[in-house]
Amino acid sequence: MDVINEYLTKCRQIIEVVEKQSESIRKAANLFTETILAGRMVHVFGSGHSRIMVEEMWPRYGSFPGFNPIVELSLTFHNLVVGSNGQRQAMFLENVPGLAERILRNFDLSTRDTALIISSSGCNVVPIEMAENFQQKGIKVVALLTAAHAANSSSKRKDGKKLGDFADIILDTGAPLGDAMIKIPNLETPVSPGSTVGGVLIINTIKAEVARLLTAAGQPPKVLSSAAIVGAEKAVQLFESAYDEHAHRLAELYKSVGKPVSSIH
Repeated sequence: MDVINEYLTKCRQIIEVVEKQSESIRKAANLFTETILAGRMVHVFGSGHSRIMVEEMWPRYGSFPGFNPIVELSLTFHNLVVGSNGQRQAMFLENVPGLAERILRNFDLSTRDTALIISSSGCNVVPIEMAENFQQKGIKVVALLTAAHAANSSSKRKDGKKLGDFADIILDTGAPLGDAMIKIPNLETPVSPGSTVGGVLIINTIKAEVARLLTAAGQPPKVLSSAAIVGAEKAVQLFESAYDEHAHRLAELYKSVGKPVSSIH
């Protein structure tokens, strides 16, 4: 049994699933481009291992400002596994009602903003409520989930609603129910998940299309680039200017927090 080739074959199948979603990916990219051109930010959120997709979007090589990575360490810090800050606490917290609203209380949101919410199962409370809160504020939501898993899983919310119920666009990682893709003889449970593979493919296709649209609109993005490609001096200049732009955009999300006027613009 060649499990290496089997996993790679299943990854090729995931590529095909992502490819079939090209039109939805373009729609998501158009929404995000409009937000960035308006001087606002695309809010990107994921709890648990969905944090991987948040960090894949920004900041890293080949990425650019315009995205607000909302990463709560209490929901995503897995390194200690057990004990203080362990996995049990993180898994508990991502199903605490009201936490999403507390997180978003930190930002002065606008209807010009958009949001990308990542949750493979689409069934945990915090990402669902995050999407719900954004929609209630008139903000368009793109959900990145695993369709097969979400369809066959039970929501942790009392009303049974899932992430897809609060999304304007739904994108599918193409992974199977349960995520793990390889069954090994004499091993009861499958191994090697696929949602990260599909998720990263979708993140980077969106990123590429947004970069194309921004450039076509006469506002090419400041892309974090390796010195091996652009030279040391240019690389430093790009990093500094991209981080400065991120700071300026982020400042817009803080300047009116807590003021009595409506935070919706």
